[in-house]
Amino acid sequence: MLPATLIAVDVAILPPPSVSRLAIELSAALPTDESQGLVLGRDDYVPHITLLQQFVGVDAMATFLGRVGDVVQRQRALSLRMTGCGTGSSTVWMSIERSPALVDLHSSILDAALPFDRATGDAAAFVGTDARDRDVQWVTGFRSRSSGPSFQPHITLGHAARPPVIAPFDFGATTVAACHLGRFCSCRRILRTYNLVPITSYL
Repeated sequence: MLPATLIAVDVAILPPPSVSRLAIELSAALPTDESQGLVLGRDDYVPHITLLQQFVGVDAMATFLGRVGDVVQRQRALSLRMTGCGTGSSTVWMSIERSPALVDLHSSILDAALPFDRATGDAAAFVGTDARDRDVQWVTGFRSRSSGPSFQPHITLGHAARPPVIAPFDFGATTVAACHLGRFCSCRRILRTYNLVPITSYL
């Protein structure tokens, strides 16, 4: 098999440890017979809030990661609100409010990453050998179907007929990561992490 020339990438917010632990607990509590194998915290499935997904050439990856860093490291740490849990088809998630600061970061990442976008990726661009056609199509169509006005920030928990019930809460986010995607468009391998500007540095 020839080495992959493209990598399926997710630029995502990594929630703080307390929120990651909650997401992992909620994911683990979903019915096993409905999970389809997606359980956060297992097999390196990382809780995350996607800002961008796209295919990037292996030869351009270092430059891409640097460009993302240029954007992220100018942005302030985020105050986010988890509004409850949602569901679509068989997927369940923790919903995140579309705050102006979060939408601005999403838009800035989209713009910075556009020159590196390659629409010809396939399953070889993902971690492992089990990416679905649906995963390839999701990454290919992220800009047209899941960004801009269609951007719905969330933390995917897994698969279930019904979402868990959880009260809304606020939390801060200080870390963004570029990740290599795997099956279910899950973050499986962290390529690089970036720190948002602490709010205290503005005081």
